Amino acid sequence: MTRKAVERILHNARIITMNPVQPSAQALAISGGLILRVGANDEVLALAGPETQLVDLQGQTVTPGFIDGHAHMEREGLKTLRPSLAHARTIGDVLDVIRKEAARRPKGAWIITMPVGQPPYYFGGPSNLAEGRMPNRLELDAVAPEHPVYIPGLFGNWGAPPGHSALNSLALRHNHLDGASRPCCQGIELVRAANGELTGNIIETNKRPMLEFDLLSAVPAFSFDDRLEGLRRSQQIYHAYGTTSVYEGHGSAPQTLSVYRQLWEDGGLTMRSRLCISPSWTRDDADVFLRDSYAYARGVGLGDDYLRIGGINLGLGGAPESAAASRRALPNTGWAGFVEWHNTIDDYRYYAEGAARHNLRVHSVVDDRLTEVLDVFEAIDRQYPLAGRRWVVEHIGNVTAEDILRMRRLGIFITTNPLYTVWKNGAPKVDAPNGGNGFMPLKTLLEAGFPVSAGSDNIPVNPFYAVWASVVRQERTTGRVIGPAQRLSRWQALQLITSHGAWLSYEEGRKGTLEAGKLADLAVLSADPLTVPDEALHDIHAHLTFVGGQLVHGDLGAYLS
Repeated sequence: MTRKAVERILHNARIITMNPVQPSAQALAISGGLILRVGANDEVLALAGPETQLVDLQGQTVTPGFIDGHAHMEREGLKTLRPSLAHARTIGDVLDVIRKEAARRPKGAWIITMPVGQPPYYFGGPSNLAEGRMPNRLELDAVAPEHPVYIPGLFGNWGAPPGHSALNSLALRHNHLDGASRPCCQGIELVRAANGELTGNIIETNKRPMLEFDLLSAVPAFSFDDRLEGLRRSQQIYHAYGTTSVYEGHGSAPQTLSVYRQLWEDGGLTMRSRLCISPSWTRDDADVFLRDSYAYARGVGLGDDYLRIGGINLGLGGAPESAAASRRALPNTGWAGFVEWHNTIDDYRYYAEGAARHNLRVHSVVDDRLTEVLDVFEAIDRQYPLAGRRWVVEHIGNVTAEDILRMRRLGIFITTNPLYTVWKNGAPKVDAPNGGNGFMPLKTLLEAGFPVSAGSDNIPVNPFYAVWASVVRQERTTGRVIGPAQRLSRWQALQLITSHGAWLSYEEGRKGTLEAGKLADLAVLSADPLTVPDEALHDIHAHLTFVGGQLVHGDLGAYLS
């Protein structure tokens, strides 16, 4: 039998394999996009041939490539397409950016910036400016009288509402806004001067902004080409933190799916992307979509190692006017990338039963409504057994012992967002019963045998924020620990973004650990996540990232022997 040619050997490394049978190693060999051997330096180097590239990692740490279990990857690159206001500390700083944009753009072209505040969260908005307010329309008019100007408020999932927007007079006119204008959606306030005229400032308390869908239809949406370039940039940013796969269970709108497909067809998709559908139906046409339009998404879905689409996201709750505005705006979905919903529990039951009937996997963000969702799933299970279908609940909050038993019976899979859930939004839980140990109880779930996974939620993109939040479980405003008994060890936390993430896409036999026969997806890290101090965990990034044995991030030059 002909011995396989070894294309590349990484050696002199501290390899954390995430394989409990062989948890550590010094070297690994890659052939044909797969891992050929993992072991000691001498053992693996003996496989080298004359054409083998030897990569001396000089003691650096290697892990499996990270699997972001709730990525929203398409957003990140879009942020780079608009002028940043991150440096702005005064209204004058903001106006300087607008003035420069006006000077370089043709007359009449829109000027749209990123929000005021510090990325990635944009906490505080205008409180970051010395004046403590947004510029008004007259101030914006003074520096850009011939360009419509729009400074959007934050996308609430990044930070915390309210969001503060500002428009100049021309932008207001383009959107037919005046003192008599009123929003259709709740949570939007047009700020007025004492005489009733609009100041150009708008305040929104919705977590996912409806302003552009409701009142600002003239503001140019991200185009298909914008989204394509944004996705191309996004995957490079995610690769820089060692991420090699994303799972998008929150759902992708039709345009988002098309953008992924285009990048895939162009041969430019380097991130293993697992997507599900964000429905744009109404109850009247849901059956047709489930029966006919989504046939390609049944079971494990269709696709290849780089792009696979399967299942649907079913939302619960939401405001009817927001859902209607979102659908009117399609294909534009703003920053969300998915379609907003308004589903009562009865609507949710109707759609979930239809999905089960047509073998469409269901993914649902449940927050603190897990018990209600499990009631629905158990009723469906009596007619369409769910075991083996791997239905997924995401963004879990409170979980009871009974919930855990029910999820085990149903074969439910779980994704979590530790930074979003505990650190960013955990303040109401600091005085929860039992010390908050029933809130996103990661350790309990792991000990119960669930391959729980975690995601970045794009806030920020580094998966080590999820690791850090799982280890320390501190809430950001008080520093208090929520659920001390649920804090994870470093190994357990790494499982959330490696081996466990592979189960979400039925690929636990192909990726998530570094062992012979699996995909050569791996990251060479800036520090060892098993030994760095807690406060340094979220600063870890990748020096090198490989997908299928191919370098997608970093420079190999310093490591070649």
